[in-house]
Amino acid sequence: MEDGIYSRAEMRLLFSDQYDRQTIDRALSPWGGVFCELARLGKVAFRDMTSRDFDLIDAEPTQTFEDVLPELLRRFIAAYGPATLADAAWFFGLPKERKKVLFAFNMDGYPRFTHNKKDYYYIETTEEMGEIPELTLLSGFDPFIVSYTDRSAVLPQEYKSAVIMKSGICLPTIAVNGQVAGLWNIKKGEPTVEFFTSQPKQIKDTAFDLTHNICRKTRGHI
Repeated sequence: MEDGIYSRAEMRLLFSDQYDRQTIDRALSPWGGVFCELARLGKVAFRDMTSRDFDLIDAEPTQTFEDVLPELLRRFIAAYGPATLADAAWFFGLPKERKKVLFAFNMDGYPRFTHNKKDYYYIETTEEMGEIPELTLLSGFDPFIVSYTDRSAVLPQEYKSAVIMKSGICLPTIAVNGQVAGLWNIKKGEPTVEFFTSQPKQIKDTAFDLTHNICRKTRGHI
């Protein structure tokens, strides 16, 4: 980058004759790789909101991982609990060494319960949680699905490949009574609804109406 190479595309060309395709794909993955780690270290940043180019910066972290872990973990559990420490490690994208630090963290201050031999932590609250809605439209990459290592409670295994693509993309889904039961989307300006199994007419009509409403409100924007 000091020599004027600022994008993943340029880096791919530069190293194409030095490394195999698999290595380059992993190192320069748009979902992580070298640039993601450099950004975490405060070494690079996107040039602007519309650019794919990076610039070198000098923004060394002022706190260590150990310093920020307690507050990061508290916020994760507050937002996504009950959850396991493995869920937190997955959500934060922690490498092996930082996972060790997380798994050694003293969790005595959090209430917990055990399910399938896993400890789930949460934060007690006096707020009424309410009932699980009969039908919910979830966004692509919805935290309800992607925030946990074990998604089986909300995403049945037989539907996983229809929801999460090999590329890593997570499609917008329809949850019926808290479990993913279909897909929704807006394609070429029109609402689409697809269920994996037969559903009552009321469920199908409600899903289509909700999708159509989103389509109407966002027409011209997506």
